Amino acid sequence: MCQPGAVPTATFAPPVCVLGLGLIGGSLLRAAAATGRHAWGYNRSPEVVHAARDLGFDASTDLAATLERAADANAIVVIAVPMPAVGSILEAIAEHAPDVALTDVVSVKSEVAAAVAAHGLSRRFVGGHPMAGTAESGWAASTVDLFRDAVWVVTVDDGTDPEVWQAVADLALDCGSVVVPAESAEHDAAVARISHLPHVLAEALALAGAAGGDLALGLAAGSFRDGTRVAATAPALVDAMCEANASALLAALDETLAVLSAAREQLADGSTADLTRAGFDARARYDQQTRVPITGVVPGEGDWLTALREAGRRGEVWAR
Repeated sequence: MCQPGAVPTATFAPPVCVLGLGLIGGSLLRAAAATGRHAWGYNRSPEVVHAARDLGFDASTDLAATLERAADANAIVVIAVPMPAVGSILEAIAEHAPDVALTDVVSVKSEVAAAVAAHGLSRRFVGGHPMAGTAESGWAASTVDLFRDAVWVVTVDDGTDPEVWQAVADLALDCGSVVVPAESAEHDAAVARISHLPHVLAEALALAGAAGGDLALGLAAGSFRDGTRVAATAPALVDAMCEANASALLAALDETLAVLSAAREQLADGSTADLTRAGFDARARYDQQTRVPITGVVPGEGDWLTALREAGRRGEVWAR
């Protein structure tokens, strides 16, 4: 199925099998199909599968049959379920499609990689994480353009298969994303700061606003709305990603608490200048980032993993 107006990708691009059709998985099924790839998906909920089929997408509630089909078609299998469900999905993959090219879109990478290894599936696994989403969840919230211009991390851990890495990177690029290579542990440390900590802070800010009663909530405008946007995310989904990255998140949270404690002391002395100026400069650094393409690196040639890791640390992006 190709969405109207979509530009089909190359005819030799492998098919895509998406396991889990929530916001991210559903959007991936839509985006992959829109490129002209053969794409299908699995979800345990019949309601979700029926909704996807009603829109013309290929979906099933039969996990074993879906995986056997993926194995026969040499498809890229994408794990798109929350972390607590990853183990059962990997069990099924190990039984029905142990040799497929395998990736995921889970928001933590080290724990997924460890689970993949425990099921004997590391040989053809490359982790992935599209930095995209909304406060909404589920198939109904998925969109074909969710990944447009989003950053998509593709992992470069030891032992990574270069052909699978290229295939996963190509899928991300075909979906409209920008690819950044990173080791799993480095990814987790980074997203603890820029994804998981913001969820914790948004929940705390929402509580602070509500504690002010109806007057405070009635006066709330843009800064409160923007600062609490992700607090509207389903709690179970937030729990799954924060708890799976607890070690890195605790380190980031401790650092932030120290910053807030210092700011409180300074405010008691009559000034917020240190915090506001440092925060202003930090935000400016984010706004001024540019995307520099990675050059001179060919997957599988030389010390390509080290080269990609170093490029990712510099904020450089992979391009074909």
